[in-house]
Amino acid sequence: MATAAKQQAQEAKPAKRKPVFTKVDQLRPGTGGHTLVVKVVNATTVLQKGRAASAHLRQTRIAECLVGDETASIVFTARNEQVDLLTPGATVILRNAKIDMFKGCMRLAVDKWGRVEVTEPADFVVNESNNLSLIEYELVNVSEE
Repeated sequence: MATAAKQQAQEAKPAKRKPVFTKVDQLRPGTGGHTLVVKVVNATTVLQKGRAASAHLRQTRIAECLVGDETASIVFTARNEQVDLLTPGATVILRNAKIDMFKGCMRLAVDKWGRVEVTEPADFVVNESNNLSLIEYELVNVSEE
């Protein structure tokens, strides 16, 4: 009886959706759930602090990496283990990535609900001339009259 119920529960699960890959130039402020294939142009460590005194507090590392595809580029904020994966020249798949705003500019990030996977090298050249992180956005309140 229990195995029949398990089998029925497995059949009731919805099929996994195929990922819809987004291009970098389609990213907009305040959006999330993006799946992208990007190439890392460079990586700069911004913050590195850790506590050697206690083992349960792990080290915090943050790096800003310029990533992009053939359409545009954007700054990706890598945290902790992600810093090791994003080396210059590497091609990565960012799953469930979101757009964070930092000082009015867009930053791409992957939190605990997403994944960063290294994949085989892509054959495109990153378009560094269209850097979306250099565009400054301003929040405008529209009053209805």
